[in-house]
Amino acid sequence: MSDPMPPEPQQSSAAPDASQQRAKRKRLVLIVTVGLVTIGLCYGVWELLFAGKSVTTENAYTAAEVAQITPLVAGPVKEVKVSDTQAVRTGEVLVVLDDTDARIAVAQAEADLARTKRQVGQLLGNDESLAGQVALRVAEIATARSDLARATAAYEKAAIDERRRQNLVEEGAVSKEELTNAQTQLREARASMEQAQARIRAADAARNSASGARTANSALIADSTIEDNPAVLVAKARLDQARVNLERTVLRAPFDGIVAQRSVEIGQQVQSGVRLMTVVPIDRIYVDANFKEGQLQKVRPGQHAELTSDLYGSDVVYTGRVVGFAGGSGSAFSAIPAQNATGNWIKVVQRLPVRIQIDREQLKQHPLRVGLSMEATVDLRDRDESQPITAR
Repeated sequence: MSDPMPPEPQQSSAAPDASQQRAKRKRLVLIVTVGLVTIGLCYGVWELLFAGKSVTTENAYTAAEVAQITPLVAGPVKEVKVSDTQAVRTGEVLVVLDDTDARIAVAQAEADLARTKRQVGQLLGNDESLAGQVALRVAEIATARSDLARATAAYEKAAIDERRRQNLVEEGAVSKEELTNAQTQLREARASMEQAQARIRAADAARNSASGARTANSALIADSTIEDNPAVLVAKARLDQARVNLERTVLRAPFDGIVAQRSVEIGQQVQSGVRLMTVVPIDRIYVDANFKEGQLQKVRPGQHAELTSDLYGSDVVYTGRVVGFAGGSGSAFSAIPAQNATGNWIKVVQRLPVRIQIDREQLKQHPLRVGLSMEATVDLRDRDESQPITAR
C-alpha cells in the first residue's frame, strides 16, 4: 500500500502569499521612488524660484532714537508728574523745577530794560543840550574875539600916546606925571588885550569840550531810536534769556513715548545737563540686523524686509525697508578693537549692522520695546543698484 499524497490546497495557498509580498515590495519601492522624485522636484523648484533670493539673520534687535530728559537750568525739583513705564504725549509735563529764582531773574531783567530805555532817552535829550552848549561856546568865542579887537585897539592907542608923551617929555612940553599916566594906561591896555586872548582860548577849549561830549553822546545813539538802540537790545536779550530760563523750569516730553530710567525725586537739587529720565518713542522703533559680511553682497537700501519678534512669535510678521548700513562692524567700534596684525591671526566672520525701518501702523497694532530679539529676512529681488554696499 503506497504513502498518501499531501493535500493540494496547502501548496496553492503558499504561492499567493509570496506573490502578494512581492507586490507589496514593488508598491513600497514605487512609493519611495515617487516620494524622492517629488522631493527632488520640489527642491529644484525652490532652488530655481527662491534660493539666493533672500538673506536671513536671527542676530537682530530693536532700537530707537530715545530722548534723554535733562534740565537746561539748575534748581530743586518741585514736582515729578510721571513714573517708569508710563505713556506720555508730546508736550506733556514730566518734571517741574522750583521757579522762584527764575521769576526773580525775570523781574530784574524787566527793571534793567526799563532803566536802559530811560538812559537812552536821556542820551537823546543830552544830544540837543550838548548841541546848544556847542553853539553857546561858539558865541562866546565870537564875543571874546570882539573884546580882543577892542582891547587891541585900546592897546595900540595907548602905545601911540605913550610914545608921543615920551618925545614931548624930552622937549619939556609935558610933565613926567603925564608920561607916567600914559605908561600906566599902556600896561592896562596890554593886560586887557592879553585877557581877551585868554578868554578866546578858554572859549575855544570849552567849545572843543562840548563838541567832544556831543560826539561821544552821538556815538551811543547814532542811527537808532530808543527801541533799537544797542544798549536796549542787550537788555531785551537778557530779559528774553531770563524768560527762557523760566520756561525751562518745566520739562516736557519731546514726543509720544514711554518713560524709562527715571532717576529723579521731589526735592532733589538737579544740575544742568544731568539725565533725569528717558522717553522711548515706541512708534519709531527700528531694527538693527547684524548680517554676516558674506550675506551683504546683494543687500541694498530700499529693499523690502520681513521681521518676526520673539515677543509675538511667527503669528505676527512686520514689514519694513532697509534704510542704511553701519559705518563699520560691531567689533570695529568696540571699546577694545581686535588687533589682527599678529602671527597667530585667525579669520573670524564679521557682522555688519543693517538698519531696517518698521512700518509705523504695524507698530501701533503690535507695539515693541527697545532691545527685543527679532528675526529679519531681506528680499534681494527688490534691488536698488544706485546704492551699492560692496564692489562687484
